[in-house]
Amino acid sequence: MATDPTISLKICTALGEYLKRDHTTILVTQHLRDDLGLDSMAVIELLYRIEEAFDLQIPDQDLVGLTTVGHVVTYVEKRLGKPASPARTKKPATPSKPKGKKKSSSL
Repeated sequence: MATDPTISLKICTALGEYLKRDHTTILVTQHLRDDLGLDSMAVIELLYRIEEAFDLQIPDQDLVGLTTVGHVVTYVEKRLGKPASPARTKKPATPSKPKGKKKSSSL
């Protein structure tokens, strides 16, 4: 999963501050509840800090999908309009049938 390192760092730093531990030990694959031990109130507090850090609002209905650190990073990237993976260069449109040279009839 490709992520924006700045966004990921901010989120891991916020988590590290909240959990009072080194942010470098927090991985994007870790579950907020199972691996990091956050309860419902802690998740809400963390998301409030993320809202402040990125100046965005996270609707309550979106909380259900935010189960891992990586989900939170991807969610914030999408909300900020950042691509979750490197941008692809657009290929020029090609016609469905290859254009061939017209044959001239010499009858």
